[in-house]
Parts: sequence; structure tokens; C-alpha cells
Amino acid sequence: MRITVGGRWSLGASPDTAKAHAALSAGCSALDFSAEALDEWDSSLVIFLLGVIRRARQSNMEVDQSGLPAGLNRLIALAFAVPEREGAARNAIRASLLERVGEASLSIPRKLGDILEFLGEATISLSRFLRGRANFRWRDLLLMMQQTGASALPIVTLISLLLGLILAFVGAVQLRVFGAQIYVASLVGIAMVRVMGAVMTGIAMAGRTGASYAAVLGTMQVNEEVDALVTLGVSPMDFLVLPRTLALVLMMPLLTIYANVMGIAGGYIVGVTVLGLNPMEYLMATKAALSLANVWIGLIHSVVFGVVIALSGCFFGMRCGRSSSAVGDATTSAVVSGIIGIIVVTALITVMCEVIGV
Repeated sequence: MRITVGGRWSLGASPDTAKAHAALSAGCSALDFSAEALDEWDSSLVIFLLGVIRRARQSNMEVDQSGLPAGLNRLIALAFAVPEREGAARNAIRASLLERVGEASLSIPRKLGDILEFLGEATISLSRFLRGRANFRWRDLLLMMQQTGASALPIVTLISLLLGLILAFVGAVQLRVFGAQIYVASLVGIAMVRVMGAVMTGIAMAGRTGASYAAVLGTMQVNEEVDALVTLGVSPMDFLVLPRTLALVLMMPLLTIYANVMGIAGGYIVGVTVLGLNPMEYLMATKAALSLANVWIGLIHSVVFGVVIALSGCFFGMRCGRSSSAVGDATTSAVVSGIIGIIVVTALITVMCEVIGV
């Protein structure tokens, strides 16, 4: 059997390797090559010929390579100089569903231990801060407060204003049936101040600030900047995690109060322009419906949300791998964990308030 190679060979071409291998299985006893019409070639031709020659030798065929260019023969000889080690080729083996479930179950204690270790380090860092021994720069804390506070006002304004509009429209649909449109003010005011203002602000900050924390710290892990801090004797928990956590915890209550005002303003717009309520009457109804207990419950939500979001972002950032894809995974995990944490904490606080009758 003679295989003739000619023309121009490049990596973009796709030679019919299967056809050549099928022809080798036709019972031939010898194989030679002809390359008289061969033009330019690169490694794609070498790969093709290696596959053909290897298949021919496995079939105990005599191979004559004299018809190939000398340079090509040298490359082929170099490729066959060291025989391939048995079992060196990597085979893609997909584990069964039961095996994957088992591996995930066995990894739960390790992940829980990692989380508890991080929380312990954060608690120790906070205790050092309360004693005035934390090693961080105050200007970093002020910068984090500016990034998590003032820079977040546009997105908080948009979300809270639209949320107030939505709550007012939804409430008006049912209250209009009974002629009780004025209670839209109570509905929007209590919902925003007690829960929704803090929840929507927390979700916005989880997608904005939590992701930022994870991305920045993850990139520092990839660039080995965190290792450099450890080498210099600086605690990464004090220098990186503590100022970010404190900044978000301090700014979340202020952002929540601002979100409450924007949500009430959105309900005011609907009540006055759509429902035809008197502006002063709407404001007085809102004032009568609100209580200091509702305000404090909302602020407690916001503080806890700040802790959850900051620790989620910092945890996945500090535990990030050493590749660019790991940074993306850490950012995604931080956002998802932050939002789940917000929902869980909201449910727990709501149940506790119901139990104690607040």
C-alpha cells in the first residue's frame, strides 16, 4: 500500500485519518510513502504520519519511509525514539452518580471545618481591633466605606424607588376594591422599613460589594500578594478582611435608611399621582403606621446582612485557587452564598420577632 501526501499541510486542515486507518486494515503487508507533490507542511503532517505509521506497526506491516523528505523522517524518528510509557495516556473516566454524591458528602465536613476556621480567624481579628492591636490602615477603612457607601447610592436609589412603586401598585389592586387606597401608605411604609428596604439593599450589595471583595482578594491570591503579606508578618485577616467587613457593617444601616426613604417616596408617587390621594394625607398615614420597633428591626436586618455579605465575599476570595477561572468561581460563589445567607437570616429574624411578639 502506498500513501501519497501532497499539497499544503497546515493545522487548520483536517486530513481523512479514518480513511487511511481503514485502508491499513484491508490486509496489506507493506506500506510506503510518496511525497513528490508535497508543498509546505507543519506539525499537522507529522501528527498524521505518526498515527498512520503507529497503526501500521501494530498490524505488523513493513514500513518504508524513504519516500518522505529527510526533515520529516528525522522528526518521525525523534517521535519514536522514546517509546510511550504504558498507561501514560490520560483516559477521561466519568464517575458514576453514586460516586459523585459520595464524594460531595465526604467533602462536607472539610468545608464546614474551613468555614469555622475562617470565622474563628475573623473573630480573633475583631478582638484585636477592639483592643487596638489590629494591624491595618485607617485610610483603607475610609476608602472601603466610600466604595461601599457613597458609590452604592445610585443602584440603591433605583432599586428602592422601583420597589416602592411596585409595592404601591400591588397593594392598590386589592385595596381599591374596598375603597381603602389610603392604606397603601401603611403597606409601603411598614414593608420597606421593617424588611424589604434592608433585604433589597442587601441583595444589591451582595451582587456589587460581595462580588468585588471576592474578585479582589481572589486576584491577590493568584498574584501571591497574600503570601507576601504572610511572609512580611502581616495578618491578611487584619489587613484585608477586617477593614472590608467593618466598612460594610457600618454602611449597611445608613444605606438601609436611605433605601427606606426612597421606597416610601416611590409609594408616595403612586399614591398621589395614580390613586389621587392627598399628599399631606399620605404622609400622615405613613407616619401613623410606622413605629420605632419596625425601624430597629430593619436596622438589625441590615447589620446582620452586612456581616454575612462581607464574610461571604472575603471567605471565597481568601480561599480562591491559583488560576483565573478560580477567581470567577469564587466571585460566583460569594454572590450566591451572600444572597442565600440574606434569605436565611431574614427568615430567622422574622420567626424570632413573631415568637417574641415584636
